[in-house]
Amino acid sequence: MSDKLRTVVCLLRNDLRVHDNEALLWAHRNGDFIVPLYCFDPEHFKGTWHFNFPKTGPHRGKFILDSVQDLKKNLQGHNSNLVVEFAKPLDSLKRIVKYCSESSSPVLNVVYQQEVTYEELKVEKEIKDFCKSQNIKVTEIWGSSMYHSTDLPFKNMNAIPDTYTQFRKEVEARSKVRPVLAIPKQLKPFPSGLPLGSMPDLASLGVKQPGQLDSRTAFPFPAGGETSGLDRLHNYLWGSHAVARYKETRNGMVGEDYSTKFSPWLALGCISPRMIFSQIKKYEQEEVANQSTYWVIFELIWRDYFKFVCQKYGDRVFYLSGILNKHLPWSQDMDQFRAWAEGRTGVPFVDANMRELKETGWMSNRGRQNVASFLIKDLGLDWRLGAEWFESQLLDHDVCSNYGNWNYAAGIGNDPRENRKFNMIKQGMDYDGEGEFVRLWVEELRGIKGSKAHVPWTLTDGELEKAGVELGTTYPKPLVLAPEWSRHAGGKQNSQNGSHRGQSGPSKGQKGINFYFKTEPKTGQSDGNQRSNNSSSAGGGNRGRGSKAPLRGGRVQ
Repeated sequence: MSDKLRTVVCLLRNDLRVHDNEALLWAHRNGDFIVPLYCFDPEHFKGTWHFNFPKTGPHRGKFILDSVQDLKKNLQGHNSNLVVEFAKPLDSLKRIVKYCSESSSPVLNVVYQQEVTYEELKVEKEIKDFCKSQNIKVTEIWGSSMYHSTDLPFKNMNAIPDTYTQFRKEVEARSKVRPVLAIPKQLKPFPSGLPLGSMPDLASLGVKQPGQLDSRTAFPFPAGGETSGLDRLHNYLWGSHAVARYKETRNGMVGEDYSTKFSPWLALGCISPRMIFSQIKKYEQEEVANQSTYWVIFELIWRDYFKFVCQKYGDRVFYLSGILNKHLPWSQDMDQFRAWAEGRTGVPFVDANMRELKETGWMSNRGRQNVASFLIKDLGLDWRLGAEWFESQLLDHDVCSNYGNWNYAAGIGNDPRENRKFNMIKQGMDYDGEGEFVRLWVEELRGIKGSKAHVPWTLTDGELEKAGVELGTTYPKPLVLAPEWSRHAGGKQNSQNGSHRGQSGPSKGQKGINFYFKTEPKTGQSDGNQRSNNSSSAGGGNRGRGSKAPLRGGRVQ
């Protein structure tokens, strides 16, 4: 028997969990020692690609830090540990390889969960090139989706359908979700004496410390990590039983249980989509199976779909012209963008959602669809501005879901219908009929009662004065007034009492039709609303993340 013992390095990135972690299990089965490794990659704390927004904002920064700390604790509970460094993964790997080779436990394998987009693939290539030079084997594990990539009923990635409905029907009919993997209670040991690195704080990462948890937030969970993610899953199913009402409540705006809120944990891999699927199936067997329980799975298939679309199209999802290579005219009016990002557009439903995002890192799916439509269709701004701002601000930013959704919203992605446009006023009336959500986040309008909070520009001067509102002073005049809005503004938006209050007049809306994304699906018809759990031009647009586009600024989500 050789004196040397085998060491396997398990690089953890977007799989910050012990349960159902195939990369970790592979390391356990193939090494005498295993070294779980997490790197706070400096690339993740720079500016976004085109517009230089903080790439990791304060809310997600804290959530990541919480998640890594929880992962370390959970690994320690399995006879292991976690090396944590503020360094590029390749640099950390080189140090570990050097140490282990000098202590008679050489690194023979590196294993990690495979990713599909430019920056993540670049890290993987650097690791593979180094390992090849050192005669170290590299194993890539697929583990980020509910359906395993090799279980898809398509010949290859190029055969992935370009519409969600076709994809969903095929996988539901011909694929099965794999069972959750059992992880041993005791993992193979951690090499003796190997330096563990140190856990950084937000300041050392260059991330601003978030303020105290906002009492208004719809995401009131105090910490990230596998432990809190599994707690949320248990409570949403077996505690509140809110899962049984999900389809009826999912378009809500206020409160923690109108939707699952799983997405921040899913984005970092703190919770496995297969674990959610298995618990839903268990709930259906023991409690109730209905449209709501199915709809959670329906949404997980959307998440899978965007992952596989990004794998199919590669860098095209980041191009200005999108996966369709469709060249459209875009503006980069930064004054308008800042008004949108800061919740100062003068359109209350948009402003409330954008302020919620900035203050909490969370926004409802309904809100994401609307603010994306407003930025793209009403303001005509470069969709990448929205995508990069979402990357910066969202707790649950997931690169595939975010860019996939912004491609979709901009009409350059996976959408079988063209020219979709949300009517901001009707959407506000439909989903916040009494203006509760608007008044929660747009404090300037709290004196306006009921649905009129959505259309302050239609109020008389007397009504505004009584509510303590002065348009253009205490609250902005609307940047645009789309003509279709007037049909849902109580008949008060007109040339005398409406459009003159806008900053730049009516947008070029399409008359006679209310524009939305998708209607609710009926049997045999296309599926429901666009998914924007993480959502977020013409010339010179075909540049991926690997090269800068010529327009001013940078990559936007």
